[in-house]
Amino acid sequence: MSEVKIAVVILNFNGKKFFEKFLADVVKYSAPHTVYVADNGSSDNSVAYLKENFPTVRIIENKGNFGYAKGYNSALKQIEADYFVLLNSDVEVTENWIEPVISLMEKDKSIAACQPKILDYQNRNLFEYAGASGGYIDRFGYPFCRGRVFNSIEEDKHQFDDVTEIFWATGACMFVRAKAFWQVGALDDDYFAHMEEIDLCWRLKNFGYKIYVQPQSCVYHVGGGTLNKLSKQKTFLNFRNNLTTLTKNHPPKHLFPKIVLRLILDGIAACKFLFEGQPKHFFAVIRAHFSYYAWLPKTLQKRKQLKNSEGFKFSFSKVYKGNIVSEHFLKQKKTFKELEKDFF
Repeated sequence: MSEVKIAVVILNFNGKKFFEKFLADVVKYSAPHTVYVADNGSSDNSVAYLKENFPTVRIIENKGNFGYAKGYNSALKQIEADYFVLLNSDVEVTENWIEPVISLMEKDKSIAACQPKILDYQNRNLFEYAGASGGYIDRFGYPFCRGRVFNSIEEDKHQFDDVTEIFWATGACMFVRAKAFWQVGALDDDYFAHMEEIDLCWRLKNFGYKIYVQPQSCVYHVGGGTLNKLSKQKTFLNFRNNLTTLTKNHPPKHLFPKIVLRLILDGIAACKFLFEGQPKHFFAVIRAHFSYYAWLPKTLQKRKQLKNSEGFKFSFSKVYKGNIVSEHFLKQKKTFKELEKDFF
């Protein structure tokens, strides 16, 4: 594995507390590969702490808080490697976490991105929300995982320990082939945070690549380290970026009616927030829709550029053919196994 150049890159914004807890193991278990920290203009003395305590970690200082997408893009332009490992600062890695994933990707050059199994740092027998054992979407673009359907989190009983093709790999710990990353246009700077990994993976698929999960590698994720699950800003970014991802990457057939239906379903979700006494989230969804409309000309231009790129062909493989909203909330399907038979 030594001939393959691997860069483990942690994006940081005021994450000193996570470095104190997790970085020593990242450095230890990532050797002999280089660990980088891309700092997004932190104000908590993260950089000074790194320089004093982790002299082998290479620091890239961005000129402000660029968010996940632009923050990584800016940093990765300064790194030469065969593989980038995009790792959240709030992730505990384990011994031998890199080699199983890289071995899989080296054997199959069509795999452009891969993730390990993601378990919950606080409840270590449970899958973690942001990735579990591989990500999928339904035909309307709603994301879910092997091990997590909306907020229903499954216990890890090794039911998803098989290596398999998935739709998207989590941004909390994503291994990505550098050449493919740049070929498809990297992360979308405009997203700031949330859904950018799904957008990237869909673009990779549209260029003929595959996305995989390798559960022989396992890490533990705290979650909510950047934006808390209850954050209205997270609600805004999730709704806006999800609609944008669908518009950019979905095949032409049925796209327009799906967008219309999605807007209606989002409206229902917004009303649900309101009835549950969460008016800030109601207004976040409304704001997300207006932002999506404002972005639409630029989004359609991006779609056109991708469509005209060499090697591009719309892909809809590994998509759940049902509506995850109705299956989960109306039919009470809580686990991935209950949904598994309904894939394209």
